[in-house]
Amino acid sequence: MITINRTTKETQIELNLAINSEKPKANIETGLPFLNHMLDQLASHGGWDLSINMQADLDVDDHHGIEDVAICLGQALYKAWKAQTNKRYGQRLLPMDESLTMVAVDLCGRPYSVINLPFSMERLGGINTEMWEHFFYTFAINAQINLHINNQYFKNNHHLIEGAFKGLAYALKEALMPAETITTTKGVL
Repeated sequence: MITINRTTKETQIELNLAINSEKPKANIETGLPFLNHMLDQLASHGGWDLSINMQADLDVDDHHGIEDVAICLGQALYKAWKAQTNKRYGQRLLPMDESLTMVAVDLCGRPYSVINLPFSMERLGGINTEMWEHFFYTFAINAQINLHINNQYFKNNHHLIEGAFKGLAYALKEALMPAETITTTKGVL
């Protein structure tokens, strides 16, 4: 189990993560029910035990809390993938009703993020939709992974973001599978 604690003037977060769980359990309380729902999808479909307790200045807006959860989750994932030899690459083309989203990851230590989630609403579930791209970018940078999320088409904004989280879960699940050899010609990532 990896534990990350983060305390700033804006947030206080305690996060615990265990990957490759046989019976994934999520206990998530961020004060943002829709964020809780998305993180629960990530943990459940990714096969993780994940607990997050966040106190944030949500009376200001959603930015600080979402950003800091992404920082903590990224830092925890980095520690998890560095602790074992992984298959490294993972991808998922995920249908969610009328929405279709491609997610690809590389656990490489060279962080980069390309996100295409063309929301048609400014807010969804009480959260500014611009925060989702920021969440994935911040997560990728702190996890030191290469992350691409590209929505092919959608009509329902809920399906758009939920498909992205589920696609990420399955792509990471594949990439985090133990490998018997180093997956680079350099000899080390």
